[in-house]
Amino acid sequence: MKVRTITQVALMTAILIILGLIPGIPIGFIPLPIVLQNLGVMLAGALLGSKKGTLAVFSLLVLVALGCPFLPGGRGGIAVFIGPSCGYLLSYLLCPLIMGKSLDLFSNKKMLVDFAIIWIIGVVFINVCGAIGLTISTGMTFWKALLSVLVFIPGDTIKSIAAVLIFEKLRTNAVFKSSI
Repeated sequence: MKVRTITQVALMTAILIILGLIPGIPIGFIPLPIVLQNLGVMLAGALLGSKKGTLAVFSLLVLVALGCPFLPGGRGGIAVFIGPSCGYLLSYLLCPLIMGKSLDLFSNKKMLVDFAIIWIIGVVFINVCGAIGLTISTGMTFWKALLSVLVFIPGDTIKSIAAVLIFEKLRTNAVFKSSI
């Protein structure tokens, strides 16, 4: 691995950790809070692409599995991978992979196209996976779980807009230009 790649992955992992240290906002009717960490996941896929973005998220998830309290609310340990957020954590790993490939294939440097890709993968895909995980971990029906995660859509849409604006501003920055 090149030093540039290691630096980019480490920087994005640090951003993911910092966003995870910001406490989530509990909703009350489902066991999942509103968090900022998924903004970092969107940025990982958009700025670093599929390989490096997935590696950054994978690094975060390995640290969490080892017990580091890098998820909102100071959560960490292997148990979070079988709890209510299990679907979100799995989608976090897949999101940069799919987003990076999609941006490579379909992005034509138009903000609306980039927004559509980031929103579909960073909001819709993540929340559908979250609903599946909620169904598996709590026994809630899929439709009830899907309906309950709809509360995240407005906030996640704002995060996806922020991700697009950051991506558009930094896509040509030397720190994030891809060299592999």
